[in-house]
Amino acid sequence: MAEPPRLPAIRLPWENSIIYFITIGVKNRCNVLATPEMFEAIKTTIPQLQKWHVLAGVVMLDHVHWIVLPVENRELSVGDFSHGFKRTLRKQLGAQSWEWQRGCFDRLPRSDDNLWSKWIYVKDNPVRHGLVQNADDWPYYLDFINELPDGGKLSASPTVQGRWSTMRKAGTK
Repeated sequence: MAEPPRLPAIRLPWENSIIYFITIGVKNRCNVLATPEMFEAIKTTIPQLQKWHVLAGVVMLDHVHWIVLPVENRELSVGDFSHGFKRTLRKQLGAQSWEWQRGCFDRLPRSDDNLWSKWIYVKDNPVRHGLVQNADDWPYYLDFINELPDGGKLSASPTVQGRWSTMRKAGTK
């Protein structure tokens, strides 16, 4: 399987947060991730990724979607997150019969609307795959959006924090 393409270097103004949408897959699409045991291991892994703040994620059967931002170093690559997540989770689990796909897929939302559409994609993924009828019924969903330690902005716009708060409460745009 080919390695996913990397984003070219994109420079955003320093006042803007850098937020990535990342998908990490299991090699050969093995359905091993959406279990209670794996979900607990993933929830234990996330706080150990000290260079990254995870805003939200959905654990699917054979892949995970994350919305993340670097805590301090804007120069960190999505490969740093992907490698750190895979390595830390593997330590939590011990030896497994499956492997991660090499690399990851990533997008850099450049506007509130683009970030919003990625959020909806993440949240509705279990519905699109026919696993549940309502996204809120999926048990393997993580939402840390309103837990930024400094209360900082989540994207290019100063209005995005209000939008995320409203979205979290209402569940709609």
